[in-house]
Amino acid sequence: MAKLIVSDVDVKDKKVLMRVDFNVPIKGGVIGNDNRIVAAIPTIKYVSENGGKVILLSHLGRIKSDDDKKELTLAPVAKKLSELMGKEVVFVPENEGKELESAIDAMKDGDILLMENTRFQDIDNDFGKRESKNDPKLGEYWASLGDVFVNDAFGTAHRAHASNVGISTAMKAANKPVAAGYLMEKEIKFLGDAVDNPVHPFVTILGGAKVSDKIGVIENLIPKSDHIIIGGGMAYTFLAAQGHKIGKSLFEEDKLDLAKELLQKAGDKIVLPVDHVIAKEFSNDADFEVSGIDIPDDYMGLDIGPKSIELFVSKLNDAKTVVWNGPMGAFEMSNFAKGTLEIGKTLGKLQGATTIIGGGDSAAAAQDLGVADQITHISTGGGASLEYLEGKVLPGIDSISDK
Repeated sequence: MAKLIVSDVDVKDKKVLMRVDFNVPIKGGVIGNDNRIVAAIPTIKYVSENGGKVILLSHLGRIKSDDDKKELTLAPVAKKLSELMGKEVVFVPENEGKELESAIDAMKDGDILLMENTRFQDIDNDFGKRESKNDPKLGEYWASLGDVFVNDAFGTAHRAHASNVGISTAMKAANKPVAAGYLMEKEIKFLGDAVDNPVHPFVTILGGAKVSDKIGVIENLIPKSDHIIIGGGMAYTFLAAQGHKIGKSLFEEDKLDLAKELLQKAGDKIVLPVDHVIAKEFSNDADFEVSGIDIPDDYMGLDIGPKSIELFVSKLNDAKTVVWNGPMGAFEMSNFAKGTLEIGKTLGKLQGATTIIGGGDSAAAAQDLGVADQITHISTGGGASLEYLEGKVLPGIDSISDK
């Protein structure tokens, strides 16, 4: 069912509550990466330029005590957003009460306001974690501040919080529109199409440390994928399940039977490394070499080798849809980044293909390795994109009104 989009709603003269994902790295008041802020700008700009009053809500980090509040205030985000928009963004250091209500009442059409971190509601109250546990009264309160709700925070779509599902529920009960922002629309389109209606050949690339993180994705995509390429730490669990020697490489002993089961279920769809870049220590300063498919006892695999790169690239060359989640090795160390870089470069060169990176480490790798601008879509939600690829219903998306 198609979802209501922000452009389907009349926002002029309306107070538009907008859930965004400004959960960015901040240290000492300095933002380390502003990608998530930049990603929200098209929706914010649309509402502001069409005469809506933009009231932004976001969480930042996890609040366990009052001591966390100083480091996890959204004040630096408001400043950065002002710079990026070329327009003042009013920051309110509260997310409930008279100061916030007065600031909203004073807004003119086109104004932008950011309230304080929604997770400040997770401490100092009788309910417990009001935001994270979706306190209905908090959802109702926030909903009462606006005429329209726009959810543009895909990064939290897999969680039912007061600031997404809570507001949506209360807005719908009051017959007020609940729409997706442009970023959310993009995520639904690219990830949704990849899961439900991929153009073939469809290749899934999975990496990262653990098989356990990707079980649901593998099971959901086995019948839909033409190839499932597996690299990174999780490959060693599959190789061990096949009886190969993996030395001191990272693997999950308790998942060996599951890996055997998945290999049996997938047949020749699963493509594993055939050689490795190995070292005796997990360090960029360690001496390294290339081994065959079996790894000597005192070595560990830290990247896929040249033959594996060649094999993986050969499976990608005629692909029309590719979903990539997880690096091929310890890409944060330059000596073990080549496998991840070559996969990224290959995706960037594919002609007529839709290439999607499912957030998290692989998104960071694409940015760090300079191939991000060659990818069709990079998801802003690591955990949310994984659950979407597993075929799960995400509460944040489900709570948006249908057209």
